[in-house]
Amino acid sequence: MFAPAPYLLKDASVSKVMTQVCLALLPGIAIYAWMLGPAILLQLLIASLTALAAEALMLKAMDKPLGRFLGDGSAMVTAWLIALTFPPLAPWWLLVVGTAFAIVVAKHLYGGLGQNPFNPAMVAFAVCIVSFPALMSQWPALGLHLPFDEQLQLVFGLAPRVDALSGATPLDTLKTGLKLGENIDVVHLLANQEIYGYFAGRGWEWITGAYLLGGLWLCRRGIVTWHVPTAFIASLVTLSAALWLHNPTQFANPLFHLFSGGTLLGAFFIATDPVSGCTTPRGKLIFGAGAGLLAYLIRVFGGYPDGIAFAILLMNLCAPVIDLLTQPAIFGLKDKS
Repeated sequence: MFAPAPYLLKDASVSKVMTQVCLALLPGIAIYAWMLGPAILLQLLIASLTALAAEALMLKAMDKPLGRFLGDGSAMVTAWLIALTFPPLAPWWLLVVGTAFAIVVAKHLYGGLGQNPFNPAMVAFAVCIVSFPALMSQWPALGLHLPFDEQLQLVFGLAPRVDALSGATPLDTLKTGLKLGENIDVVHLLANQEIYGYFAGRGWEWITGAYLLGGLWLCRRGIVTWHVPTAFIASLVTLSAALWLHNPTQFANPLFHLFSGGTLLGAFFIATDPVSGCTTPRGKLIFGAGAGLLAYLIRVFGGYPDGIAFAILLMNLCAPVIDLLTQPAIFGLKDKS
């Protein structure tokens, strides 16, 4: 005896999906806090409170029920991704500006959840790195281990921001050295291995590895499909491997690019956004491959040390056309060709 319609494929809701995404981020957040200090937990709190306040303000302005939409978790996921892509010792107001812009402009001015053409978290990152490039490049050096009270003072502007407290990321250090005419071995030697680990950035190998575990768990749960992460990683690794084999003194090996910067966070948690990305299986493969290629090209040849945000935003522009061209044939209709 079959149940009557409607037929649901699985018991899923926005709130359940967003909750599982947050759970998948927890291992990376834990290692992040251990490696770079607990300031990231404060930044997560600031971003979350700002996102909820901005969401409530926009819902009130549109006369929508607060409880239903505030509880769906979408604003929290956006806030967490913003906090994880911003420097952990960034001033509090930078998180507030970026998060508020993401919720108000990138999300609600386009109609709210499900109608935003661009990933809100990446819009926030792009706006802030263009507007405040110096602050967005101040990452703390691993091993500094500032006491939490000193981290609080830096975040809230109660202590001067000393250059010694921050250092360039592995990607930025490598790019700067190569632009000065050095080869990769010399760049690593000059850095005294202070920022480089076994095959990527020291400490970042563990953080990105945790993101990988969380992303694989999301795939196993069916929250995201394999198409976008696989295509993203495959295209980035293939291009980086080709150039590395061509000239290993000027191009880093694929493992370095895979475990440095926001590669795995972007592949599993950002590029897989179902709203701003593609929906067809072939479209997801094209979207992921394009984002991976663009991320590598911007990272290596562009003006920014990491190109994940701009790559995903550029592919967001292409997503509607990709979906249109990769729609499967309608069942029962013959192909006119």
